[in-house]
Amino acid sequence: MQIGILTFKEPENDRSRKIIHVDMDAFYASIEERDHPEHRGKPIVIAHHPKDTGRKGVVTTANYAAREFGIHSAMSAQKAFELCPEAVFIAPRMGHYKAISRQIREIFARYTDLIEPLSLDEAYLDVTRNKQNLPSASVIARRIQHEIWHETGLTCSAGVSFNKFIAKIASDFKKPSGLTVITPNDAVCFLHALPIEKFYGVGKKTVEKMKLLGIHSGEDLFLFDQSKLISQFGKHGYVLYQRVRGIDNRPVEPERDRKSIGKEHTFPRFLGDEEQVRLELKRIALDVQQTLRTNKLHGRTLVLKIRYADFETITRRMTRVDHFAKAEDIFRHAWEVWSDHGAIERQVRLLGITITQLDPIHYENIQLPLWDTMHL
Repeated sequence: MQIGILTFKEPENDRSRKIIHVDMDAFYASIEERDHPEHRGKPIVIAHHPKDTGRKGVVTTANYAAREFGIHSAMSAQKAFELCPEAVFIAPRMGHYKAISRQIREIFARYTDLIEPLSLDEAYLDVTRNKQNLPSASVIARRIQHEIWHETGLTCSAGVSFNKFIAKIASDFKKPSGLTVITPNDAVCFLHALPIEKFYGVGKKTVEKMKLLGIHSGEDLFLFDQSKLISQFGKHGYVLYQRVRGIDNRPVEPERDRKSIGKEHTFPRFLGDEEQVRLELKRIALDVQQTLRTNKLHGRTLVLKIRYADFETITRRMTRVDHFAKAEDIFRHAWEVWSDHGAIERQVRLLGITITQLDPIHYENIQLPLWDTMHL
């Protein structure tokens, strides 16, 4: 690949892994429907009723019956009420949802320790080598679906493929309760047939811009000139150039209990442009630097947390040989991660920066001059 005078070697496509993406179906709403049988079959909206909040608040999620009325995550509760006045509004019970999420992750752990949660209701699993020595990832996915249903009364959808990107798209392909398997031989045809808005990480504004360029499907994206794609969409353009070719070599990164220092900010008004993101990341980086200094620590891994308006939360990390300690260094790399993975068109409700793999700072004894250099 060439950008100006820079040349990049195309990555080899690792097709050896077996990845499952599990996504719970309308998780919070399904829990409430399970816990309140009297509401089964009714439109359920997870939000405080606008009559109780002075028409304020937003929808956390909604069940499939409510979605038929056009209700969706991040919509104002008042708008949801207008679309479906007979809907059952239920205030979120996050502690309860977290407890059930832990129960579901215990099911995942029966098969693998390589579990990367994206939020309470979805996770990647690498089952290439698994605890039950099963050769088929699709068999494991079916067992997980069965065990979640049997033990929690909840349904989930699963995507099975050789990388995270395709598995994520596949899990959404036959919702609810679906299972979609995309083999290496099927991947390119599967991606070619997808509408461009179905590509994970492509937001509404990017879709609009792509359609103006004549990119309406995966096949259109595949045929689009590489240098033009990069000039139009920057680093994200090159990522999409790889993804539509079925290339995504990112490993499943499990959560580990390790010491970390981090700060995050939640924004009452969602961030809608990248300059706002830049300014907030600078502020957060300064806060992280101060805490690191206070504790005389620095770390080798930076984790950027992004929560969008619809409450979807992603974390992305970078690790290097030397340490993160200074605010400008923390910000610069956090901004780089944002540039690769952020989607401003989805609007941002929370940003966070965490430094992990911490080590104590060892200071050298420095001999100071005997005179006052301030007067030289």
